[in-house]
Amino acid sequence: MGFLQVSMRFFYPIANMILPYFSDLKSDLKKAGMKISAQEFLSQGIFLTILVFVLGLPILSVLFAYILKSFLFGFLSSITACFFIISIFFVVYVNFPKLLISQKTKRIEEQISFATVHLSTLSGAKLPLDKVIEIFSKFGGYGEVSEEISKIHADMKMFGLDVNTALERAVERCPSKNLKEVFWGILSTNVSGGDIDTYLREKSKSLMSEYRIKLRDFSHQLGIYLEIYITTVILGAVFFLILTSIFAGITGTSQQILLLQFFLIFIFLPAVSAIFIYLIKISTPAGG
Repeated sequence: MGFLQVSMRFFYPIANMILPYFSDLKSDLKKAGMKISAQEFLSQGIFLTILVFVLGLPILSVLFAYILKSFLFGFLSSITACFFIISIFFVVYVNFPKLLISQKTKRIEEQISFATVHLSTLSGAKLPLDKVIEIFSKFGGYGEVSEEISKIHADMKMFGLDVNTALERAVERCPSKNLKEVFWGILSTNVSGGDIDTYLREKSKSLMSEYRIKLRDFSHQLGIYLEIYITTVILGAVFFLILTSIFAGITGTSQQILLLQFFLIFIFLPAVSAIFIYLIKISTPAGG
């Protein structure tokens, strides 16, 4: 019997009872692309939480008993700590789909402006909408956007849905607001008999304009990061090295100064540089 089966067998009633308190969980799981029901997800979470408690209690009991020099106080402290840990664990577990959604949304936003241009080009060839979706789904160059459109094609091909119904389902599971607007726009234009090519061309211009604004903001942000890094980190480190070297020559405490300089050069500077690289990476508007 697998982990999921054990979870469902023993904890399904509890999961079903607390499900109304997690009203967004079902839609979050769908948007995150997790092929699991809300009851299964909660059952697994309850089982994992109990396992964390059972495994953590003896370990923390021994640790606290050793620190506090008393088994009774150590045991009571470990129980309190375990309840605190499993509370945090369960909250993080339940919000895990939201983390996946935010990551998927970011990847979609990085590619949506370029993907919409490609969709506009295909639509400009006056192909039927289902054929446009089929051709685009075979082109995997736009990451999550291509994946979402591939799901639309799969709904039409495997389940026999018409293009409008497939688009409605795509809107329900799409995590990105901009991509959802694109799907809604295509759907409403197709239902009303409008020109999809014109809509996609105007939408792609709007998204490209937003992307240029993001690039401009990023270049300004990058300039600020570089100024901070050069003035505070590089110049500050050089100034500190000069001062400590002079101080070591005057006082004769060269060993302690060398230890400080070693920490600055081989630990502090690489750590700060890594933080700056990470900040630049997360603020970079990727694409293309």
